Amino acid sequence: MTVPNATMPAAPANSAEAGYADRFWTSRDGLKLHFRDYAGRSDRPPVLCLPGLTRNGRDFSHVAERLAGEWRVICPDLRGRGDSAYAKDSATYNPLQYADDIALLLEQEGITRCVSFGTSLGGLITMIMALGNPGLFAGVLLNDVGPELSSEGLERIRGYVGQGRSFPTWMHAARSLEEAQGAVFPDYDLKDWLAMAKRCMTVGGNGRIVFDYDMKIGEPLSQPVPQGQAVDLWPAFQALDGRPVLLLRGALSDILTAPSLKKMAAKLSDCQSVTVPRVGHAPMLDEPKAVAAIDRLLERVAGGSTGSA
Repeated sequence: MTVPNATMPAAPANSAEAGYADRFWTSRDGLKLHFRDYAGRSDRPPVLCLPGLTRNGRDFSHVAERLAGEWRVICPDLRGRGDSAYAKDSATYNPLQYADDIALLLEQEGITRCVSFGTSLGGLITMIMALGNPGLFAGVLLNDVGPELSSEGLERIRGYVGQGRSFPTWMHAARSLEEAQGAVFPDYDLKDWLAMAKRCMTVGGNGRIVFDYDMKIGEPLSQPVPQGQAVDLWPAFQALDGRPVLLLRGALSDILTAPSLKKMAAKLSDCQSVTVPRVGHAPMLDEPKAVAAIDRLLERVAGGSTGSA
């Protein structure tokens, strides 16, 4: 089996050929932040794709390419990830700050109503934004995340964030991901692991392959939560009520449990919950069951769409 680009760095993507524009906005503390903007119909609310903790907007490239034209799709890199600037103060790597950053992006673009696809951390950001602005979302996808998160899964995440490993080739990077996450995606082959490596890593200044995020994003996670000061996210979750909501869970997830998913689904009036088989945290949204569920969500949104203004 010959795998192209297995030992050489990937060529930079041509954004025009891929169907998106590379664009930027500025945070309140002056960071230049990046997003991919895929054009779509103006009579529908745009789809806002918010990635997980160590990931970036490239995670949604297959989603955006599939939906573009019919839907405008916006894929931001959160501060400290991808092509967005790194923060001077690592304390700003927190969900409230991310929510403020995204609010400024929407303000710049004149977007007052959108559909949010939030994976893991992106789902937390979505809930926080809904709590502050209940009318913002025309529809919501929460991907393997909710107001109750498994402590076991959170400890696993704390164990790998910010390690700063590097690799001589893309093949080495892919094999390392397979070793670390093989239980999360048991059906992945080498091609899949290489594709994942090129989504979540980049070529560093010394020519080695490195994770494409600021290693300091993990610092706030290492701070213990004072007893009795844990944040109750249920009010933020229930702020999603009154609009179409899709809850996705990976069947092998160690972050969102099946009982939590059932409890969440019972709290909302217009909610569908779907479990994606043979995937852990988090589904990549290209699985057949996830694709079908996303299409059903967007059909529900389109039925009541009033555009983005």
